Amino acid sequence: MSERNLILVTGAAGEIGGVSRTMVDMLLEQGHPVRAFVRQDDERATSLRQAGAEVFVGDLLTIADVTAALKGVRRIYFSMSLSPYYTDAVSLMAAAARAQGDIEAFVNISEYEQSFMTFDKMTAPEEERRAHLGGLVANWSPQQRAHWVAEQVLEWSGLPTVNIRGAMFVENPLMTWLALEPLSRGELRLPFGDHRLAPIAGYDVAELCVKILTDPAPHIGKSYDLNGPELKDMHAFAQDYAAVLGRPVTYVPEDVETWNRTYIDPALAAIPHTAEHLKTLTRLMGGGGYRGTTDQLETLLGRPPKTVRWALENHPRIRKLAAA
Repeated sequence: MSERNLILVTGAAGEIGGVSRTMVDMLLEQGHPVRAFVRQDDERATSLRQAGAEVFVGDLLTIADVTAALKGVRRIYFSMSLSPYYTDAVSLMAAAARAQGDIEAFVNISEYEQSFMTFDKMTAPEEERRAHLGGLVANWSPQQRAHWVAEQVLEWSGLPTVNIRGAMFVENPLMTWLALEPLSRGELRLPFGDHRLAPIAGYDVAELCVKILTDPAPHIGKSYDLNGPELKDMHAFAQDYAAVLGRPVTYVPEDVETWNRTYIDPALAAIPHTAEHLKTLTRLMGGGGYRGTTDQLETLLGRPPKTVRWALENHPRIRKLAAA
């Protein structure tokens, strides 16, 4: 890739250790020029500049900002916080990329549910949808719907797209900050029964996206369905938390709707879009809606994915709890 062609990374002002910020650091370490798209010029933007990134301050929902951010860019990584306007932002970025006309890769962070909440499945009669999705949910969350529409928009756009459909991150609030208070008492309280899950470390997603952005040709037009390396139940996850926290942790299964009312509703009352998405995830996982795994992540990375324990060891909130 030419030195003068920047890689655009949106969502770059996320937490240290988040996918976009980790990608910025990885790309810079490899000598690739990066333009980091941020919403506010604050201490996180300063940190990005200090790391060596060019910082663009703008709004993903303002077409003039998006168009300006693409100047000199050939490869795009698109990510945005959960939002009722998510599809709008993807569409604006796609429109600006089409207008510019020389984009080599558009890496779109999507979600694992897109691999099984397909058009055919989600237009079947409700009874069939419930049977397929585990019985506790029959429809997309607003955010899942947004990701589905976003994938269609990118396909229609004709842009050279790669969809990254990651399973639930270990860093998801369900597994981290919403779980902190019970963990402080030695309990992992989650509404997943005895179902087995294979969460993914955000670091692995970042590394894969960097690999694709720096050599996109083999990946264009593909969608990757990614799981973590370990399919196991919450009792086994409790052992991981215990090892990281240095104290006994016991899994205490809870009813899905009771858990949603106790943990999600009060914590996310001000952001109902995010709350509804997380509640749909708990219903999917609590109803057994996630079945099986793929080996795509290990194949693409050329190494085993990071474990749940590794991701917990490297999560700031979990480390802080371990030190308390």
